[in-house]
Amino acid sequence: MKIAILHGPRDLRIEEKPLDTSSLKSKEIWIKTEISALKIGTDRGNYEGAEQVPGAPVGYPRWVGDSNLGIVQGIGSDVKRVKIGDRVVTRQAHQSEYITDDSASLVKVPEGVNSEDAVFAHLYALSSQCFHKAQFRVGENVAVIGLGVLGLGAVALGPLFGGRLIAIGNSATRLDMAKRMGAHAGYLYNDPDLQDKLDNFTNGFGVDLVILTANPWPAFRTALQSVRENGRVSIVSLLGRGETPLNFNPLSMELFYTKGISLHAVSGPAGYLYPNGGISPMIENRYDNDRTAVHILSLMEDGLLEPKKLITHRFHYTKMVEAYEMAFNRQKSMLGVIFSWKEQ
Repeated sequence: MKIAILHGPRDLRIEEKPLDTSSLKSKEIWIKTEISALKIGTDRGNYEGAEQVPGAPVGYPRWVGDSNLGIVQGIGSDVKRVKIGDRVVTRQAHQSEYITDDSASLVKVPEGVNSEDAVFAHLYALSSQCFHKAQFRVGENVAVIGLGVLGLGAVALGPLFGGRLIAIGNSATRLDMAKRMGAHAGYLYNDPDLQDKLDNFTNGFGVDLVILTANPWPAFRTALQSVRENGRVSIVSLLGRGETPLNFNPLSMELFYTKGISLHAVSGPAGYLYPNGGISPMIENRYDNDRTAVHILSLMEDGLLEPKKLITHRFHYTKMVEAYEMAFNRQKSMLGVIFSWKEQ
């Protein structure tokens, strides 16, 4: 099997590794990758050495990527979740095939869902968690700041969840894409009349929830300025990564305390008023990543979500370094990126 391994900052190699599929254990699943997706923000940070993909080995060498769609080739005797021939989306690395355990993060893809949509299921699940974690309510005004794939996923989901969705970005191209994905309005972050436009759009009620997917500190400041008093900011970005030292207080009295806002880190389980405990003392996480991904796939199956509209680049896996270098150089033309693992 072939796998992408990072040996140091910007030192990415496709390597050959042995994989014994001849005798699967009872709970093991053998999967061959069809396509994998590049998460530009997180994967770029991993590639340039600023961070690692969650779950990846500490230090080097380490694998990259965590959005993988493949086809089940074999299953152990006790596996009930999938059968041979099923398409599945997992959080596995960029690799041609692998063996995983029945208990690992894995979701079966419905028959009618396009693979190029389904590969983004877990990323869109994270977009969905931005709403869950901040206790979103139907009818609220939501602004999304940062219009990469993750932010545009939140843009697409907001109207489906019953929100009035405002996109705030740093380029007219991304704002146009946001409107294609369902935004009701879109504004540049540096528009001198931004606050007036937000007030007009919300009929004076203000923005109830800001979803922040952008890393730079100025984007955080825009989030605090844009949200109404006693509103919430749902933060899924890694604030300050690669930034110069701050020139403002990120929790200043006028931006944070006086407004009485709440900041929500989109990490870990979201609170839920009606846990499914059953007779077990363990409280089940109703909105864990896989359950949320199942919901995302159902929206795709119904024709309500189409992430492949965001795909700007398709690469063979042998061109992966080229794609990562484009991401490293912050090429604005790059948005959705997928890698094909079909041998040429």
